[in-house]
Amino acid sequence: MRGAKVLVNTLKEQGAKLLFGIPGGANLAIYDELHESGLRHILTRHEGGAVHMADGFARVTGTPGICLGTSGPGATNMITGLGTAYLDSSPVICMTGQVSTKMMGNDAFQESDSFDMMIPVTKSNFKLRSPDDIPAVFTKAFAVATSGRFGPVAIDIPSDTVSSEFTGEACLPAQFAEHVPQVKGRIADAVAMLNSASRPVLLVGGGAKWAKCGESVVELAEMLGAPMVTTVMGKGAVPEDHPLSMGTTGMHGRRSSARIMEEADVVLAVATRFSDRTTGKTSDFIPKAGVIHIDIDNAELGKNVRNVIGLTGDCAVIVQTLKSMLRNSAGARSGWTARAIAMKSYCQCDFNILESPLKPQKVIHELSRLLPDNAILTTDVGQHQMFAAHFFEASGKRKFITSGGLGTMGFGLPAAMGAKVAEPGTKVVCLTGDGGFQMTFGEFATAVENNIPVFVVVINNGSLGMVRQFQKQFYNNHLFAVDYSKSPDFVKFAEAMGGAGVTVERESEVAEAIRAGLSSSVPFVADMRVDINEDCLPMTPPWTGRNGTIYGRCKWRDISDGEIANFGK
Repeated sequence: MRGAKVLVNTLKEQGAKLLFGIPGGANLAIYDELHESGLRHILTRHEGGAVHMADGFARVTGTPGICLGTSGPGATNMITGLGTAYLDSSPVICMTGQVSTKMMGNDAFQESDSFDMMIPVTKSNFKLRSPDDIPAVFTKAFAVATSGRFGPVAIDIPSDTVSSEFTGEACLPAQFAEHVPQVKGRIADAVAMLNSASRPVLLVGGGAKWAKCGESVVELAEMLGAPMVTTVMGKGAVPEDHPLSMGTTGMHGRRSSARIMEEADVVLAVATRFSDRTTGKTSDFIPKAGVIHIDIDNAELGKNVRNVIGLTGDCAVIVQTLKSMLRNSAGARSGWTARAIAMKSYCQCDFNILESPLKPQKVIHELSRLLPDNAILTTDVGQHQMFAAHFFEASGKRKFITSGGLGTMGFGLPAAMGAKVAEPGTKVVCLTGDGGFQMTFGEFATAVENNIPVFVVVINNGSLGMVRQFQKQFYNNHLFAVDYSKSPDFVKFAEAMGGAGVTVERESEVAEAIRAGLSSSVPFVADMRVDINEDCLPMTPPWTGRNGTIYGRCKWRDISDGEIANFGK
């Protein structure tokens, strides 16, 4: 059989049911085998969209999302999507066509060195040299993507390796997997530090979602009487309606979360890499705390925050191990718990803003109120993303999916489509800005064509909102190249593509629009025309520390240290 047949069979052996992609000259042999393979193929409008869809699928299922592009521009169009998946540890299998092995290096038509270009944005990278290599390469690719710290894997496939005859063994080789220690590190020291802590805090990162250890983290927090703070990527790992859940911290996080971190004497960090958007000015970050850092990737321990007690391994196993070794000391820390709950209560501000023009906070308020407890919310990147991280309540089993590490505009819609394909019975909402939406809104036609009824909520302020906010606050209000003088009518666009939508300009219309989007049987756009001058605040610029926080409407601006000292008393 041809190499392409072996490739398709190997995908099926690995459990693949669907893939996202676009055909081209260099990958047509694969497509020739796909047409009778039984695998579902979703034809996207852009190869970048295919990677984001595979990424969204992976973040929901925990299994590899698969995408396929052709050589040259097909491969280069996929690099941003791979960078997004790489920095957020998402297992994507990216296949790219390539010119034949005999033509490589001759600047043949649509030739690019995609192998070398993708090395910095993938966990591992392969170039096929023979059809006989297909089973081993693909088996290893799937294993690498989903063992240890998850990540994307790219496979460059010269056209002759899939058009030539396979002469190797028909059976698959033995499974490959990275060795990950169950628990490696100073576990006894970590237990002693936690048992002796007076003010412990759990900082929960995105890796907790991949490890599916949120329930165990909550149980550990309850044992310790410790408040739980999440990074933006960790949002949704633990239910935010739990009394000990403080919400997100960092540049646009809640002041209650930042304050409780500042007062902690021990921080147990679960599967976070301490990015600059979480720590801000490092000299102000957890100044009084010893740090226990759990991560599956040993390279992250001590990288951004030094002098940690590091525990390497499967985070779910380590959390369970700590639970079995620690004392149940919540009663002894009742004062600390009461203080955290009081801080959280103070931070529950009323953002059901009934003002005109429409405010983004009002949209987030209604999404929190109306979305089912198992809904999936994806976001794009920008002001709306940080409004959602701060104000949206990821209660119950709600999933929150965003581009954190790379901050990729255009991610939201295709990621939502991948999530909806993964869980067709779940309500999936994409929260995006007008700038981010226009980067990949061609994929709305893909959603209509493939009956993927995602609900797109556009926070439309006619500008690149976050860049505009920065220009106002840090560049002497020099507004330049951020406002759109002409944008599409997104509802007419949705209708032209075969979907539906509604334009919203008043706060009284928001709830009805969200109900319409959630009940729509076709892809739906709610164009929320919001106030261009409403900034995403509070914000703590990373170079300023706590004293440089810009509060805006946030009531923490008016409270004294003396009043804060009485929280929980």
